[in-house]
Amino acid sequence: MGIVHAKESEKFAIPKRELNYNSCDGGETKEIQLEGVQARVDRIHVSGLARTKDDIVEDAVKDLFTASDFQDVLLKAHKVRTKLDSLGCFRNIAVYIDTSKGPHATPNGLEVTFHVKELRRIVGGVNTQVGENEGSLVVGLRAPNLLGRGERLQTEYSYGSKRSNNFNVSFIKPFRGKHNPMFSASVYQSTSEWPVSGYKELDKGLLLDFGFNSFSAVRHNFQWDAAIRDLSVLSRSSSFDVREGAGVHLKSSLKHILSIDLRDDVIFPTCGSLLQITSEFAGAGGNVGFVKNDAFIQTNFSLMDDIVLQASASGGILNSLGNDYLVCLSDVYYLGGPLSLRGFQTRGVGPHSEGNSIGSSWFWSTGLHLYTPLPFRPGRGGFGELFRTHLFVNAGNINPFKIGDERSSFEQITDNIRIAYGIGIAIRLGQMARIEVNYCFPHAYDPQDSPQPGVQFGIGVQFL
Repeated sequence: MGIVHAKESEKFAIPKRELNYNSCDGGETKEIQLEGVQARVDRIHVSGLARTKDDIVEDAVKDLFTASDFQDVLLKAHKVRTKLDSLGCFRNIAVYIDTSKGPHATPNGLEVTFHVKELRRIVGGVNTQVGENEGSLVVGLRAPNLLGRGERLQTEYSYGSKRSNNFNVSFIKPFRGKHNPMFSASVYQSTSEWPVSGYKELDKGLLLDFGFNSFSAVRHNFQWDAAIRDLSVLSRSSSFDVREGAGVHLKSSLKHILSIDLRDDVIFPTCGSLLQITSEFAGAGGNVGFVKNDAFIQTNFSLMDDIVLQASASGGILNSLGNDYLVCLSDVYYLGGPLSLRGFQTRGVGPHSEGNSIGSSWFWSTGLHLYTPLPFRPGRGGFGELFRTHLFVNAGNINPFKIGDERSSFEQITDNIRIAYGIGIAIRLGQMARIEVNYCFPHAYDPQDSPQPGVQFGIGVQFL
């Protein structure tokens, strides 16, 4: 009997052509060709179910019956395990494959058994998360598999290292289907402070999200976000432009997010590309109105063993709906910092008013990176794989765009480009984030910018 044990953090690897087998008699080694070995799945057993409904389990495992050979059975069994795990109903899933027995068994038939262990009705925990160069302590409580079909109700409170805090209550409902549709509804409250821009913000709102895959690596999310936003000055030194934008505003926006991720790894990819396009329309109610489009693209090329060249670019443009609507300081674009344009302070590039960064209605930035292993490869195959040497050059722009300027639009966009380069070390934090410690050399910048030569520390999920 073959046994496949799969843990949440492990990657399942299947040999493409052969399996080495050591015999107990004399240690003789035999090679078994997995590809082409005739096999089919006669029966599928799922044990350990209590609250989970049969229909969603049947929908997850039915692809196994289409397997044509033994290698295909192994691959599809792993995919089924991934689907079961994505339901959010189970904390442990083991897969057992055995020959088929009984009067209805076929000559090449197999029986596949999934042993599952359901999550408790109430699950709580304390953990940390990182994002936007900030670490947060998160306290959460959730009720998984609430109605037996993967539904969950959860609440989270997080407090960040930069005095931000967030509280939300969410209901998530997955649906059956090959496109992995999922609906979520969240009531939230978030507080953030931006000393470099001289304001703080308190948001209270409702977020509805419906997502699905049009193809295996293509994800669509349609969102409606309605929020009451209270912007207030952070100190007496906040500029007049910041004070003018302060107040209570109502924002109601519709958003579409398209994500295409073909990379082989999220943190240190060696090949593949990522494309994210976000379109937002604000003005479906409330006094905030604009149309906003931005995009991020990243592509990776493996030059040789563990040496990767990465190119990335991002950009965006915001257009107001007119004088009857507002555009708040938290809606415009900012540039600068270890996650966007290295070599500059956070929000340190672009328009300033009395020392406060006030952002712009457009921006663009690009990056070229070279990732290599540590010199002399210490800890190869183990601890050393968490580190990469990092060489980079970044460029970008966010100057105010002036209608009626004698210069063309292209000249305004390309005038006074900021450039920085440097070297550093990137460190993997699990599968969702990384740390960068870089020594930066700002090369071209405006007098009102805030360059940061020397050591710069960054932590986050998505870097330029």
